Amino acid sequence: MVAAPPSPPPTSNSPLAIYKPLDLTTHIGTQFENIQVSTLLQSDEHVRSLAELVSHRGVVFFKNQDLNIEQQKHLALKMSNLTGKKDDVAGLHRHPISEETSELGAEVSIIDSMGGIARAGFVKNTRASNGWHADITFENVPSDFTMLKMHTLPPVGGDTLWASAYDAYDRLSPAYQKFLEGLTAKGKNYRVPRGHPDNNTEHLTAIHPLIRTHPVTGFKALFVNKSFTQRIVELGPDESASVLDFLFRHVSENHDLQVRFRWEVNDLAIWDNRCTWHTATNDYTEHRRGDRVVTIGERPYLDPLSKSRREVLGISVP
Repeated sequence: MVAAPPSPPPTSNSPLAIYKPLDLTTHIGTQFENIQVSTLLQSDEHVRSLAELVSHRGVVFFKNQDLNIEQQKHLALKMSNLTGKKDDVAGLHRHPISEETSELGAEVSIIDSMGGIARAGFVKNTRASNGWHADITFENVPSDFTMLKMHTLPPVGGDTLWASAYDAYDRLSPAYQKFLEGLTAKGKNYRVPRGHPDNNTEHLTAIHPLIRTHPVTGFKALFVNKSFTQRIVELGPDESASVLDFLFRHVSENHDLQVRFRWEVNDLAIWDNRCTWHTATNDYTEHRRGDRVVTIGERPYLDPLSKSRREVLGISVP
């Protein structure tokens, strides 16, 4: 698959510029204070601009939103359909370990500290960095966007961090970038229908390139994560473990390619799993709950002619 031409981030020409978005860090994260996302639903131009902004900035935050769950599903699907290279059968994801009997339906994941997937895989007295992941990369056709609205929060704690897969790639040496671009990684999978026919498979593994090209921005991004990537196909077991350990630490230990968000009630985050990872902070005991929808994107691919974000945008910071 051929990449989209490398594109600059949305600028003052965007219809969203009037809402004065604030970039939270150099590489990732943008926040809006004075806009209700529900008002954008009637305009394809506004939704497309929002989707493109999320693909460039990785994650976008909106404060105190009135969006209901049906609007949330509609907006997520509209963002996905107006951008990327997905096919007509891709829809909302159904998580394989979410509750089928959820009052919101199988296409909505309840992120609840009292059960479900909010703390799936969490092990007490282990490193917090073990939680870094991108949503549903275990699928043959994984996700593009995730949209999470939090409505129940502890008085303090429960922040979420995101990291830029664009900048993680850009910080590697040219020789190491070239080495990784010839490799693929195997991840976990599950045996239930999950938003795309190619995800309903008897094979419990999915294989993706370690470096992928983002179909919207045209930028290269690192595409492995500690929660779901099991091994590198082309390497021996010890070689694979060594390379993956370096890459996982490369993401978790570079705080300057990360952004941390402190939730308040009814805040909304929208992120692009093709160019970010995220992890929750398990530093609370009170109830924490929100509603998440995830859209299915396209099969990951690497276009050898695609370029890095720093190269295209002329970013020269360390």
